[in-house]
Amino acid sequence: MATIFFINGPNANLYGLDPSGTYGRESFPQLQARCEAHAGTLGVDLDFRQSNHEGVIVDWIQEARGKADAIVINAAGLTYTSIAILDALLAYEGPIIETHMSNIYKREPFRHHSYVSKAASGIVAGLGALGYELAITAAKKLADERSRG
Repeated sequence: MATIFFINGPNANLYGLDPSGTYGRESFPQLQARCEAHAGTLGVDLDFRQSNHEGVIVDWIQEARGKADAIVINAAGLTYTSIAILDALLAYEGPIIETHMSNIYKREPFRHHSYVSKAASGIVAGLGALGYELAITAAKKLADERSRG
């Protein structure tokens, strides 16, 4: 069974509470339950995490080495600023799927550059909670291909 670390960055725990609806209407616990149910249909062990702290996210990426077959990451606001997260991702040898609830290219110009993208195998953006499910599916498929090698 493939293990996927799904790492969420700062403020993701507030999903569903934003009155603008930029990040959808589902709460973070609802989103987590949706992702865990989807992972179950794929036969994936999903380790779904969220932190508001950059160093914790770096620690989790490093922990994924040797524990996870793939990483799905929504680094949130750290996507645009964190070289430390980029460096940790570059040291990880498995597939990495960068994901965003919103379409970052339709938003403020500073969101158009992602440090995470340099390490990502692929990107899913702008599809809300559905994008999270698609990212899990992609991570599993890439991990399976890698293990067949």
